[in-house]
Amino acid sequence: MKLVDTHLHLWDRRQFPYSWTEGVAPLSRDFLITDYLEAAKGCGISKAIFMEADVDEPHLLDEARAIQQLAERYPIIGGIIANARPEQEGFAEHLDALRRLPLLSGIRRVLHTQPDDLPTQPLFIENLQLLGQYGLPFDYCALPHQLKIAAEVIAQCPHTAFVLDHCGIPDVKGGTLDPWREDMARLAKLPNVLACKVSGIVAYADPASWSVETLRPWFDHVVECFGWDRLVWGGDWPVCTLTASLKEWVDATAALAANASDAERAKLYRHNAERIYAV
Repeated sequence: MKLVDTHLHLWDRRQFPYSWTEGVAPLSRDFLITDYLEAAKGCGISKAIFMEADVDEPHLLDEARAIQQLAERYPIIGGIIANARPEQEGFAEHLDALRRLPLLSGIRRVLHTQPDDLPTQPLFIENLQLLGQYGLPFDYCALPHQLKIAAEVIAQCPHTAFVLDHCGIPDVKGGTLDPWREDMARLAKLPNVLACKVSGIVAYADPASWSVETLRPWFDHVVECFGWDRLVWGGDWPVCTLTASLKEWVDATAALAANASDAERAKLYRHNAERIYAV
């Protein structure tokens, strides 16, 4: 079955700086589209959506423009989720510049590395509300203890669509299911959370001992909360390589969804992503 990968990171540090990678040794090198194509062999990925990679702030627009140019040579790139800063004045002007990119599919601002109260600021919420007028979804990336805040913020933006990244970044390695389960169920009740992204959970597992069964409680819970109509799949490459190859994560997903119908798997793998991100 063909997959749309909704979460592909790329970075070329000869082109732009990614300071955060300096603190994560396995990721402290370039990860290029040619590397991804090699990693994706045999995975069935027909299309990938570039996910902003937290480039250093002066280069937010430049990164998105560079990926647009890259997509002209590598048509597997079917969309761009670009970086923006809702907490800043000038957000609308930045969006206007991004909207000139034909492949713009959505917006993200990394939040799991930021102070908990950042998205609660009035300007941040005002600009998230603006995204609804632009018809652009916002990928919300938050740590488990930030999920309650996420629900409060999202509820204030009823006309903006949200995708929850990485199943809420649960503590898979530590096995801490609660209160993550309750918080995910709360988020699933918000109608403008269009999808939970089945991605990242393997990266948060124990690299020495993870298995399909150790991932299953997290996967099964998001299926229960969101249903097959509100799930999308993401490779989270190259971050997934902290614990698994892209192929291993694809195979693990197939095992996790083995009891689903073909129609349900097609929604997870492809159809929901095509609808939400217009790719």
